[in-house]
Amino acid sequence: MKYQDNLLFPGKSAPLFSPANVLAEEVCLPAAVIKQSALENNIQWMQRYADARGVSLAPHGKTTMTPWIFQAQQRAGAWAIGVGSAWQACAAMASGVQRVLMVNQLVGKANMAMVAQLKAHYREVDFICCVDSEANARALSDFFAARRQRLDVMIELGVAGGRCGCRTTAQGLALAQSVARLPGLRLRGLELYEGVLHGDNPQPQVEALLRDAAALACEMAPYVDGEFILTGAGSVWYDVVCNVWLAAERPPQCRVVIRPGCYITHDTGIYDESQQQLRARDATACDLDGDLASALELVAMVQSVPEPGRAVVNFGKRDSAFDAGLPQPTAHYRDGKALALDAGALKSVGIMDQHCMLNVAPGCDVQVGDILIFGTSHPCLTFDKWKTLLLVDDEYRVVEELETLF
Repeated sequence: MKYQDNLLFPGKSAPLFSPANVLAEEVCLPAAVIKQSALENNIQWMQRYADARGVSLAPHGKTTMTPWIFQAQQRAGAWAIGVGSAWQACAAMASGVQRVLMVNQLVGKANMAMVAQLKAHYREVDFICCVDSEANARALSDFFAARRQRLDVMIELGVAGGRCGCRTTAQGLALAQSVARLPGLRLRGLELYEGVLHGDNPQPQVEALLRDAAALACEMAPYVDGEFILTGAGSVWYDVVCNVWLAAERPPQCRVVIRPGCYITHDTGIYDESQQQLRARDATACDLDGDLASALELVAMVQSVPEPGRAVVNFGKRDSAFDAGLPQPTAHYRDGKALALDAGALKSVGIMDQHCMLNVAPGCDVQVGDILIFGTSHPCLTFDKWKTLLLVDDEYRVVEELETLF
């Protein structure tokens, strides 16, 4: 039985009026909102960056899994949308995406069957996934060849102690040679994700990995017919990926593709920090007008002020990312009017499933029923907690309800 058919309201942030204003208590709180002006800025900024560097942009769609955003990214010039699973590929194709990079391995007969059906249904869509082993390559070839289909793949290059990917360039080349002989596969290029490298100063390791990848791409080139796709870059090192690969020897007809994802809404935490570091080392980012802006916010209400110095707000782990720092208050409203919020006056110090606990500085007037706006860190894990996010204008009027497909 589909119990959602019996629901009087479609979701936990349902607007109860039309038009609705979040600050006027016309939307059930907490609510995840996206500022339209910041979102549009970010879409255009990253596309301009890719264009200025002469590379293609394939935003990682798993960040938002929001068809409306996929479509906006495509309209702005995105070459592809990146995904991480067969289901995410299904959602992207249903959203009208014309090229899908599944930057992950396709394993399991059910997942293979899903992709086979997607390829049959969306014949015009260019779908490419990754392989990093002979076993997976043979399983894929056998499955798709039996259905008279050919699956496009990229070799994934990884690092020791990381996640997927061939651990050496020799392994990558041997796998490329093997893929070229398999009847159910077609080799399209090389993929990596440099974000698995960590440490106090991972940039030298990132650059070394990228140089190895460029050299491997040249060795793989004879096994790729037509355009060679060379792709990497999350939201932290996309400038370094461009710097190294554009300066390196590459295969003929090589398309360099960057895949940042979290730039789409940016944040007030880890990605804001990484963007400031990027701007300090990258002239292109500084030459572009403007910068990325935080677009994703959590709007919630003070539900209790149980003792001096403590306020409790009605959101928690079920509503927001908390893996890279707690959401922190950025604005304070009462009866629809903005109140002054001094730095450090309100600070999130604890979070539970449905509650966020704040320390309240002496002299800060916070009352039950006040509305607080929170900035977040690591947007991926906020998006996946909401079936619907609210697109709002700068006055917090609801412009659109954005459906997610996690």
